[in-house]
Amino acid sequence: LIYLFLRLKFTDLIYIIISILASVSVSVLLKIARNQNIDIAQAVAFNYPVAVLLSLIFLKPNFTDFQIDKSWWIFVSLGILLPTVFIVMGKSVQNAGIVKSDAAQRLSLILTLMVAYFFWNESFSTQKIMGVGLALVALFFLLIKKEKSNKKNSQIWLWLLGVWAGYGIIDLMFKIISKISGNAFSTTLTLSFLLAAILIFLYLFFNKTKFNRSSISGGILLGILNFTNIYTYIKAHQFLGESPSLVFTGINIGVIALGTVVGIFIFKEKLNRFNYVGIGLALLAIVLLFVEITNYS
Repeated sequence: LIYLFLRLKFTDLIYIIISILASVSVSVLLKIARNQNIDIAQAVAFNYPVAVLLSLIFLKPNFTDFQIDKSWWIFVSLGILLPTVFIVMGKSVQNAGIVKSDAAQRLSLILTLMVAYFFWNESFSTQKIMGVGLALVALFFLLIKKEKSNKKNSQIWLWLLGVWAGYGIIDLMFKIISKISGNAFSTTLTLSFLLAAILIFLYLFFNKTKFNRSSISGGILLGILNFTNIYTYIKAHQFLGESPSLVFTGINIGVIALGTVVGIFIFKEKLNRFNYVGIGLALLAIVLLFVEITNYS
């Protein structure tokens, strides 16, 4: 993978680099939210109107021919899941740390692969089976805590599993919608953001939430970073269309690697030897699942 990256020009990698930086920056913002008086639920809420606006400007969704008759229930589910899982991610980052949370999020891809294998009859090569197996083992090692079991450690397990399962289910729902509605990804994404914004603001208003400036400002920044991550991910695939595996693998490995560096050296997050093994296995699993070096020219 390093050899392939060295063969590319900086201009070829710019979207991959920005996507990695934006993704880790989201985790950093969620990490410092508590100290900056930023309420995560409020920040997530204000993130979505920003994401909708930026989607309209840059993705230019086409609503004319888009129909949701067959997939309305998935949109409603996404509208609930998107902000919920985002909040879970915030709680996970604050309690389990950036390193474990980012790794758990990136390992969520195996849920989609397992569904594809068991329910969509997708064939699996030996390499892909090994990748899924390693990813599951990696998740187990990430969850290992050497200290005695207590309530806080149990919550950390739940937050990390919530991140893993939540993002996996969201990815699965987007894939189901794409099968039903075709390739109208920009429209699907924009409508999902819009519905998520409506539902989470209704939730906050019904709970008589008192909004504060820090949370609103944090939410606007969160929306910019969140959309930047998504937009550059899409552009990277378009720019390096002949090597989608390189894009996917580069971004996922980059996020785990940079998240590990930031978590350990900036936020002084403590990992045990099992956790380090889990990080290594996660990286190896992603390589086995998605790198197709022979197809890259």
